[in-house]
Amino acid sequence: MSDQQSEQAIHPPKALVTGATSGLGKAIALRLAQDGAEIIVVGRSAARGAETVAEITAAGGTARFIAADLGDPADIQRLAKEAGDIDVLVNNAGQSLWGPTEDLEVADFDALFASNVRAPFYLVAAFAPAMAANGSGSIVNIGSMAGSIGMAAGAAYGATKAALASLTRAWTAEYSPRGVRVNAVAPGPVYTRREARELFDTLGATTALKRAADPEEIAEVVAFLASPRASYVTGAIIAADGGRTAI
Repeated sequence: MSDQQSEQAIHPPKALVTGATSGLGKAIALRLAQDGAEIIVVGRSAARGAETVAEITAAGGTARFIAADLGDPADIQRLAKEAGDIDVLVNNAGQSLWGPTEDLEVADFDALFASNVRAPFYLVAAFAPAMAANGSGSIVNIGSMAGSIGMAAGAAYGATKAALASLTRAWTAEYSPRGVRVNAVAPGPVYTRREARELFDTLGATTALKRAADPEEIAEVVAFLASPRASYVTGAIIAADGGRTAI
């Protein structure tokens, strides 16, 4: 067992997962809890947050919920103060808006970038300096295959995910020399909403594996990157897209 793994056994890492009250974020929170992390569940719905916390604690894990509107920079600062120092930050929360470029309202465009780019930026600004001061930490950003391939009706959304990939590389240069690993996972279609299963089936058919992913499959990749098992991995954009960006 490495020194880092021994320390983790004595002092469980604290992981903050945004958008952890449903879908992919919830699956990530549950998976990190399985690895022994203390989970800070972040979202807007207290009821759904309580459900995620209950699932984690029922399985023997430790979790608490903090409500936050990540579109509000002041609320991000409040969240950071309430959460305290953390070991793992998973920037999962975000919006997805699709449609013809000419139909996208300015307010929707701004909201998309506020959620998908500005919020992760200021979350890293809030938490990464303390990680760097401690000489360790892991940041995992949830991108998308849309950040690297052109998708009709997805110009603005794809641009936000391309920006997040760029931020991942820049934060690697900024924080990894001080021990903080920064990586991104770029999923393809993921079954996150029951009512949209037909859409995910259609997108899944375009991948090399001819299917969409279950949230738990993406959560496994995140769990690896967040853990000491990925101790020499930083600055990576991991395509977990069923081979879509390879074909």
